[in-house]
Amino acid sequence: MSDYEEMGFAKLDTEREKRTGFPEVVFCEGKPDEYLIEIYKKLYDQDKRVFGTRASKHQYEIIKKVLPEAQYDEVSRILKVVPKVESKTGSDNEGDSLTQQDAHYIVVCTGGTADIPVAEEAAQTAEYFGARVERVYDVGVSGIHRVLSKEDVLRGADCVIAVAGMEGALASVIGGLVSNPVIAVPTSVGYGASFGGMSALLTMINSCANGITVVNIDNGYGAGYVATQINRLARGKENR
Repeated sequence: MSDYEEMGFAKLDTEREKRTGFPEVVFCEGKPDEYLIEIYKKLYDQDKRVFGTRASKHQYEIIKKVLPEAQYDEVSRILKVVPKVESKTGSDNEGDSLTQQDAHYIVVCTGGTADIPVAEEAAQTAEYFGARVERVYDVGVSGIHRVLSKEDVLRGADCVIAVAGMEGALASVIGGLVSNPVIAVPTSVGYGASFGGMSALLTMINSCANGITVVNIDNGYGAGYVATQINRLARGKENR
């Protein structure tokens, strides 16, 4: 028996969650409407939930016609279908009570407000997979006192996702403050000499701070996925 479903235009990895602990996620961008509809329907029929990244508002509208429970976030461009009753897995604002010593959570930071779309992709990915998330936005190095004021929150997390464009220095600063892993996400935010995120990417890769892992430019999803793996290990659990 095959461990995937053949659709001609796609081979849905129906056994992925059993192998890896995470179900297949749909990269929506560039998919023809009819393909996307069929993929969402198949995945929903199997698991009663679907998670997609880089979706457009048009794609949300066509999916909602066939799956009325579909939800779309225009900031992160996440298009998901989840049960109507869903337990809260993360915080929506800074300052929520997620910093107790016995709490396990992920912190998502941004250098600036313009980095929030990538950060929200990371945060909502982690939340979808069952992690608790604390958001600390707009704490870039041009006003370093802002990130220093959140040091306790950063130190208490299982890992920190640092999302930044421009020169990408935020990850290095955080890496020098905390003992937990830091996942650096370079963004394509910045002026011409940032080369669409290459400047931030190179800064993060060449950081002298220890414990920093770097994902691809604008890859919030990848950061949220890895952060969830770290969070699960810290909790001593493999399941959601």
